[in-house]
Amino acid sequence: MTDAAKLLFSLFPGSTPPWLVVLFVLLAAFVAAWIVHAAVHLIACRFFGRRDNVHTILKRTKGLTRFALIILTVSALLPLAPLSGGALDGTHRVLLAAFIVLVGWLAIVSLNIALERYARNFRVDVTDNLTARKAVTQVQLLKRVLDILLIVLTAGLALMSFDSVRQFGVSLFASAGVAGIAAGLAARPLLGNLIAGMQIAITQPIRLGDVLVIQGNWGVVEEITSTYVVLKIWDWRRLIIPLSYFFDNPFENWTRNSADLIGSVMLYVDYTVPVDAVRAKLKDILQASPQWDGQVMNLQVTDAGDQTIELRVLVSAKDSGTAFGLRCEVREKLIDFLRSEYPGALPRRRTETFLEKGAPNGRAATVASAPSNAH
Repeated sequence: MTDAAKLLFSLFPGSTPPWLVVLFVLLAAFVAAWIVHAAVHLIACRFFGRRDNVHTILKRTKGLTRFALIILTVSALLPLAPLSGGALDGTHRVLLAAFIVLVGWLAIVSLNIALERYARNFRVDVTDNLTARKAVTQVQLLKRVLDILLIVLTAGLALMSFDSVRQFGVSLFASAGVAGIAAGLAARPLLGNLIAGMQIAITQPIRLGDVLVIQGNWGVVEEITSTYVVLKIWDWRRLIIPLSYFFDNPFENWTRNSADLIGSVMLYVDYTVPVDAVRAKLKDILQASPQWDGQVMNLQVTDAGDQTIELRVLVSAKDSGTAFGLRCEVREKLIDFLRSEYPGALPRRRTETFLEKGAPNGRAATVASAPSNAH
């Protein structure tokens, strides 16, 4: 027992157990560190917290700096505790493990702050946000993957500071028994999704804000975690998809290289429809519509049936949502144009009426017939 410990121990009654003195020292160190940290943090926020960057750093490192100050205070007051032999060695190992946790925590916080500051350079709330969505997706996925790796590494190093745990870990990793096989099979989905997350961050088959069609569900990528993707469907439902799905199954990505999209409108009209007039009306509709991006405008006769012909209209817009609205607008206005200007061009059924030879009183017979120019 050191002289400082003997002096502290003399302040307590002779019947006081040593463990109670140790508890008092640890509690005093904890309270002192907490009060000092709260005061310093309050002063730092008042004088330096007006800047956004400094305020963010102070907020994100509040718990980290408090933990560091507690470890430092406990280490400084530890010689006052009446410890010796195995108790002192165990306390030193606990402080070593706490220091390893502190270093790992510092690495995680520093990494997250650096990646978040890098991601702020890109804006995803603009029309042409392809590059920004690429960068933000990479940052988020890499941040989650690296956080998991740093947590696992920190926990492993902290546990290795204890002899019993280190020996158990070595024997567990070295064994090739049934327990090892079961653990490997149990961890296979987690490791598969973790590796898939790293692949998505590098190759980027999907990004935040991408428009996907998966199993008939149309939606926007709302969130990408380290194990799954959240797809916000058009009716506000959420479809949760494991990351590994995107490497084992085909899916549609409507915004892989760009957000602009071509939409189609199908009209079924009579053979008497004036195609050139409909094409001219389409041009007027698109030129007056703010949803059209001015790139694609096309109207063609793509099929001829026994009763109607098929007109296919192709139009383009800046993104999938605008393309859907533009398709609805074109469809509504073309139907209204045909109904008001060329009602005879709407789908109808033809019949032929003739008089049967020798029929009394000129009895008429009516039969349906298809258009003579149908193909």
